[in-house]
Amino acid sequence: MAREEDGVAADSYTENLIGTLLAIFGNLLVSISVSIQKQSHVTLAGNKDPRQYYYTKTWWSGLMLMVLGEGALFVSYAFAPLSLIAPLNAVSVISSSILGFVFLREKWKAQEFLKRYILTFLGCALTAGGTYLFVTFGPNSHEKLNAENIVKHVIGWPFLLYLLLGIITFCLVLYFYKQRNANYLVLILLLVALLGSVTVITVKAVSGMIVLSILGPLQLSYPIFYVMFVCMVATIVFQASFLAQASHLYDSSLIACVNYIFCTTFAIVSGAIFYQEFNHEDVLHICMFLLGCAICFLGVFLITKNKRKAKAFEPYVTMDMAKGIPTIHNKGWAVQPDYNGSFSYGALENNDSVTPVTLPVDQELSISPTLSTQGQRLM
Repeated sequence: MAREEDGVAADSYTENLIGTLLAIFGNLLVSISVSIQKQSHVTLAGNKDPRQYYYTKTWWSGLMLMVLGEGALFVSYAFAPLSLIAPLNAVSVISSSILGFVFLREKWKAQEFLKRYILTFLGCALTAGGTYLFVTFGPNSHEKLNAENIVKHVIGWPFLLYLLLGIITFCLVLYFYKQRNANYLVLILLLVALLGSVTVITVKAVSGMIVLSILGPLQLSYPIFYVMFVCMVATIVFQASFLAQASHLYDSSLIACVNYIFCTTFAIVSGAIFYQEFNHEDVLHICMFLLGCAICFLGVFLITKNKRKAKAFEPYVTMDMAKGIPTIHNKGWAVQPDYNGSFSYGALENNDSVTPVTLPVDQELSISPTLSTQGQRLM
């Protein structure tokens, strides 16, 4: 019996390691892909390239990396506990912050650079430390996700009670958001997190059944697979809709911070209730796991707090050099050079410190002969 338990523990540890590495790898690829696609858009706009973005190799390279990264994240849910995979989205925040420095075009002095980005460095360090803690002390038990086990969890009273409370909360928040025009970020992202808790449950179930079908007995013939698949697609679509609404009202950095905290919290709770991932963990491991998550939350807050807010597009006027006609750009497709805290424009150097030269003004008024003659006639 002892040897069997050791063998099960070893298999569970190996699967957790595979799932964790896949999740880290997937988050890294997604961050790189987003940066590559963004660089593609910026390059097209800066070079005034008339081509659409989907005609560029750079954008397609980013898309392929994104598909590969999302695939790795999807498979990771089949190997590791849900409560361990969900907080690893912090890896994406760290990598995005580092890639931001790589693609940074501005030149800073060392003192100014450290003063501006000290919170980002501190946030990255805290997030890395918190990630180490919750990975080390996270749940280690993991069951095979066959159709019978999933059905057993679905009809269990803990999940049914959680689902009932979640539906009631979702309806109340949706009522205040739609009928009372309570467009608060907390309410919108609470809707996203409630949907996300169902999404991660279904993603883990679908991923686990697909992987188990590849490695062992076929699970795709059971109706529960298709029920979970439909719920997964539906919740993802509604999540994207609410996130799009939030992005029109609030800053993207604030959305990223609050959404990470909410979605991670609800994912851990749903994993603990549906898959019962903490049933075999002691109090010390649970407390250290929660401490790691809290440190990650603080780190992500510091990283996103220091990011620049996106600047709204403002119409501006340029002169057509060929025709000499001023053109007003108000469509949002042209890129206006950043003023960088000064009033220098385009490629001109910042000359704010230079004293402006006062142009001489001629105070004498010249009188035309015609007006002079007319004045004499009136006399």
